[in-house]
Amino acid sequence: MGSLLPLFPLEVVLFPGVPLPLHVFEPRYKDMIGECLARKSSFGVVRAQEEGVAEIGCTAEIIAVTKKYDDGRLDIVTEGRERFEVLEVNQERPFLQADVLYFSDDPEKATQEEVVLAVKLHREILALAGAEQDLPGEDESRLSFQLAGSLPLDLDFKQNLLGMRSEAKRMQAVIAYFEAILPKLRRTVQIRQKAGGNGYGR
Repeated sequence: MGSLLPLFPLEVVLFPGVPLPLHVFEPRYKDMIGECLARKSSFGVVRAQEEGVAEIGCTAEIIAVTKKYDDGRLDIVTEGRERFEVLEVNQERPFLQADVLYFSDDPEKATQEEVVLAVKLHREILALAGAEQDLPGEDESRLSFQLAGSLPLDLDFKQNLLGMRSEAKRMQAVIAYFEAILPKLRRTVQIRQKAGGNGYGR
């Protein structure tokens, strides 16, 4: 694989520090993951799009192989690591590879008030969904990724967030997004409660 990064196009957006379990069943990706395991190397997760793959992706480190099947399929747990920009896609192998450029954040950090508000909104969204989640040791340099990565949010929003190079700007975007979806979530829960949980809003 040389200096090229193997790519796994998926209908997901992976963030740094966020876990991603995968069931690997296609022969080309079984080969790719096998090579990554042998070399103890990462691969790139990029969002699959109609016209190809997204320009910004995130490397995935294989944390564990949780199951091996007789036919070579694998269940693995990965975690997002480094963001990259796809410079040129290479199609010489059965799976995609790419020349990539890694990038990191500008030093601009979110304010403490923004952090507190974002965590509060996130907690309310989870409560409305009837879920609880402890954020993994809140790393404030990428808390926006952990908050957005733990919810099934719009993929366009997540892709946009992945490309932002400032935690301050990401946190502001996450707060605005949470504040926009919360009223609808509250209404949905109220309708369910009025309907006595029978699934009908009458």
